[in-house]
Amino acid sequence: MARIDKTARRAYVLDTNVLIHDPACFFKFEEHSVIIPMTVLEELDHLKRGTTDTSRSARQATRNLGMLLDQADPDQVRDGVPVALHPEGGGAAGRLFFLLPESGEAPPGLDTASADNRIIAEVQYLRAQRSDETVVLVSKDVNLRVKCAALGIPVEDYRNDRVIDDIEAMSSGVLVAGHAFWEELGEEIESWKQGGRDWYRIRSDRIGDWTPGLLVCENEQGGFEAIVRENDGRCVLLEVCRDFRTDRHAVWGVSAHNIRQNFAFNLLLDPEIDLVTLAGPAGTGKTYMALAAGLHQIYEERRYERIIVTRETIAMGEEIGFLPGTEEEKMAPWMGGIQDNLEALLRTDDGWAAAATKDMLSGRMLFRSPGFMRGRTFNDTFMIIDECQNLSPKQVKSLVTRAGRNTKIVCLGNVNQIDSPYLTATTCGLTYLVQRFRRWPHAGHITLEDVERSRLALEAESML
Repeated sequence: MARIDKTARRAYVLDTNVLIHDPACFFKFEEHSVIIPMTVLEELDHLKRGTTDTSRSARQATRNLGMLLDQADPDQVRDGVPVALHPEGGGAAGRLFFLLPESGEAPPGLDTASADNRIIAEVQYLRAQRSDETVVLVSKDVNLRVKCAALGIPVEDYRNDRVIDDIEAMSSGVLVAGHAFWEELGEEIESWKQGGRDWYRIRSDRIGDWTPGLLVCENEQGGFEAIVRENDGRCVLLEVCRDFRTDRHAVWGVSAHNIRQNFAFNLLLDPEIDLVTLAGPAGTGKTYMALAAGLHQIYEERRYERIIVTRETIAMGEEIGFLPGTEEEKMAPWMGGIQDNLEALLRTDDGWAAAATKDMLSGRMLFRSPGFMRGRTFNDTFMIIDECQNLSPKQVKSLVTRAGRNTKIVCLGNVNQIDSPYLTATTCGLTYLVQRFRRWPHAGHITLEDVERSRLALEAESML
């Protein structure tokens, strides 16, 4: 791959998928030039017709370009339209250029009938015309990046959407402080009981990174377990967690098997927590516990009126074609995991009881497609977003902002099982939510680790 001189001025050529992924991307290249080829504009024009997320993104990118052109003089279109650091203004940083269809030929062996090959030809033309700048193609298409690397063309992935540089840096939701942390924190510790719960207030220089919604424990085998409620940098408020590991305190008949599952139940049942994110491998109990907590709070605590379950409809293999029926019936094949967990939670040997349970759930358990969520508001709802790792940050924002009065949203996912071709562990919606809400006191996150489904699932997770 061609080396990129980070000290020289750069001109970034944007691929279509970058504009679809982030319609405001050309505002985020600071003082450098941004160039959009005519091939990209043509693809945007073809994609903007429709009702899919791709079409909506294409229309938004087109509107952003139109906004810039409306603010520019006609002569600036050829000489470069000033681009502010942000869409709403804030001082011009770089310039936006449109590459006219006068570029050279594609390299031998590349068919110009392909849009990617035409973009490569346009980038090569630009490199010859802008010898004083480093021309870099920005694309989320791995195949196009491989072609450019083979041809010696500087190319990069679009990195501005990365929430973190390394997925290992994502918060796990757990701080293992060790047995000696009480002595290390000093003597400024207050404790009291309130509402049947134990509380601690600690003043120390060592608690700066204790974010609200974090589990603080001595070790992961047991002992002290508390959730961080407040932290101003010098003083932290801890509330001791409830224990759901016994049958007496089971949630809809489900008991926690380890410290992380116990903390997950604390988050799921806490009325002060509006957003819960549960991450972890398959079989760790994410869906099972979320459904158990939802049923418990609907039928036993009367806190919510219904459970709404949604997930992105991305197939693991070949598509099965269009599905007949209502929205609920179309979503049924995608909700097999939810149905399996529901059957396990509601299992009974009594045929009459099984029928009564099914009637009880009618109207209370709803399956909805994320494509039809726009513009809706859900009140008194326990909402589960499954397979959240397959949603983009923009899609996640569209779903989470549906929350109305007395609504709790639970997002489930595994960043190692991403089916979307343009998302990675560092750019997916689940990571985006965890990192953006990590300091909000009404959100909580936990990464589950122990596979509880079966010994075969446990061995498969580690061996395969």
